[in-house]
Formats: sequence, structure tokens, C-alpha cells
Amino acid sequence: MNESGTGQPGPVDIVLVDDHLMFRTGVRASLDDRVRVVGEAASVDEAIAVVRRFRPPVVLLDVHLPGGDGGGGAEVIRACADVLCDSKFLALSVSDAAEDVVAVIRAGARGYVTKAISGPDLVDAVLRVAGGDAVFSPRLAGFVLDAFGVVGGDVAITDDELDRLSAREREVMRLIARGYTYREVASELFISIKTVETHVSAVLRKLQLSSRHELTRWAAARRLL
Repeated sequence: MNESGTGQPGPVDIVLVDDHLMFRTGVRASLDDRVRVVGEAASVDEAIAVVRRFRPPVVLLDVHLPGGDGGGGAEVIRACADVLCDSKFLALSVSDAAEDVVAVIRAGARGYVTKAISGPDLVDAVLRVAGGDAVFSPRLAGFVLDAFGVVGGDVAITDDELDRLSAREREVMRLIARGYTYREVASELFISIKTVETHVSAVLRKLQLSSRHELTRWAAARRLL
């Protein structure tokens, strides 16, 4: 297993989709050797062709793209539905509008981060998505609830479920479920990244969940965010 935790040797291959060459150049410069750009595209039609050609583990996809039928990034994801078993889509956009977030999530994206993200955090997001997690910028958590379809309904929660967790584990659980990276949780709670990892492992074990994606859905359904 390599550093990314994806179970695959070498760097994680990605396709980078954005209609601004300067931005794509900047993203390339921000990535480290754990991520390798194997293809680029600047429009809906180009993106569909490149993703189908390379079938990369992760596609970094802007939400607003020219071409196609005007559906932007969501249209690309829908058009590549047959390769979703090979490629996971991570939206990378300047927009933090609810309609944009919800549209790409419903189309099949595994995450959504804004272009304000740092280079190291973007690499972390790519590796997490490649490993099967869902990744969202923290302040977008409310839109994620809408996309999961749990905002309008309640799921009963018993004291026993939360009683399994210590006070600190509950704090970590809420932040991770909101899409915070380990680094952001550590900074927020003034603890080490290693301690965050230990708490997350304990939370998943105690709640009998297998990933942060499941944890987000579990917490959202119980209105713990």
C-alpha cells in the first residue's frame, strides 16, 4: 500500500478539468508527487472524452464549464456514469452556492471543495476521495445534508449511541462529519494529527461504521452537525 492509502502503487492519477489554463497550471504547481495529472480538459465535451480515455481514480472537476448542453460539471459526471466504478469526481470550484454543490453531488460527485483550498489540503482531498471517502469544505456541510436527502426527516437517535463516545470523540466526530481534514480538526481542537487519527478510528469502531463518508451520513441523519 502506498502513502495515499488507496492500495495502489505509485501516485494517484487524476484528470484536471477547468476552462482556465492559468488555474490548471496553478493546480499542477500545488500538487506533490503523490498525485499525477494524466490529462486535462477545458470544456464539457473535452472532459467527457479525456475521462473516458484515462479512467483516472480521481477527476478534479470545475462546476461551471462551457460546451455540452449547458450542464457544466454535473453534465460531465452524468455522461461518464458508466465509468464511475473507475473514476471518482471531486468538484473544485470558486462557487460555494447551494445549487452548485447539490447539483454535482446528486450527479455523483464524491466531494466538493472551493478554490480557496491550499495545495496540501487539495492533495489530501484527492487521496481521501481516491480511498473511498467523501470530502467537503467545512462550510458546505449544510448543502451536503440536502444532497443526502435527510434534511426533511428525522432519524431517531438513542442515548446509547452517543454514550459510546467520549466527549472528545464527539467533538472530533462532528468536525470530521462536516468535512474537516485531520489537519483542520487538530488545529480547531489544539491536538495533534495523530491524536485525531486515533479518535476517528475509535469513533468508527464504536459506531460500527467503515468510512468518513458513512460517518457524515450517520451524523447528518441524526442532525448532529
